[in-house]
Amino acid sequence: MNIQTPATPDLTAVKAKQQATWASGDYAVVGTTLQIVGENLCEAVDLRSNQNVLDVAAGNGNATLAAARRFANVVSTDYVGALLERGRKRARADRLPVEFREADAENLPFTDASFDVVLSTFGVMFTANHPTAASELVRVTRPGGKIGLANWTPEGFIGNLLKTVGKAVPPPPGVKSPIMWGKKDYLEEIFGSGVVIATQNRHFTFRYKSPAHFLDIFRTYYGPTHKAFGAIDMVAQQKLQADILALIDQFNVARDGTLVIPSEYLEIVITKRA
Repeated sequence: MNIQTPATPDLTAVKAKQQATWASGDYAVVGTTLQIVGENLCEAVDLRSNQNVLDVAAGNGNATLAAARRFANVVSTDYVGALLERGRKRARADRLPVEFREADAENLPFTDASFDVVLSTFGVMFTANHPTAASELVRVTRPGGKIGLANWTPEGFIGNLLKTVGKAVPPPPGVKSPIMWGKKDYLEEIFGSGVVIATQNRHFTFRYKSPAHFLDIFRTYYGPTHKAFGAIDMVAQQKLQADILALIDQFNVARDGTLVIPSEYLEIVITKRA
């Protein structure tokens, strides 16, 4: 009898591929439109001035800037140096003091209990090893401190977009989908019993000139879609483009030729037990 065992992915190779994905295109073009999510997340964790705050997988720094505007002591980290540089320029323009450091979310270069608050908006959910990333977030948070996350849900627009891309360019066998981070029961599984998790379903509304404008921006600048289109032949590209436009049509609430899409995400406040 031939018994197949589940595939064990090479997470080191997966991480390297993911890093290349997010270094491609220019996520900051998309990321800067999401600023309100970082602002809302800082309110959700009731961030206070003078708290020590870490932004993990910070991208171009939305949560970083939101925390710095509240006079926190902020360290902004990402494993893509070019994105950190975009965040650095934004902080400089707003005269906000922020420390920027290249760092891997699965191996944070900080001692235990270093931060009062740890944040990540649509960032840590894309790590290769989910339990390790969750463990690192908890490790660097002080007892009684909070972890604030914003993660796309499987049911929302971006969750469905990532599923659509995954059908065109399947991930390696055994790799967990990033949108699992948008489910409370999964978070309870990977974070364990040392924390208390509270969640709220929210929506970020994408607003673009048209469906074609959205597709052009995401195809050119958003790592996952940029890499997917580059990995397939012309016929498959046309199929993926048609599938994305059909998905847009399903979620778009605008009827004037523009694009207005409320995309569901899970806002999460995790409190580390004292």
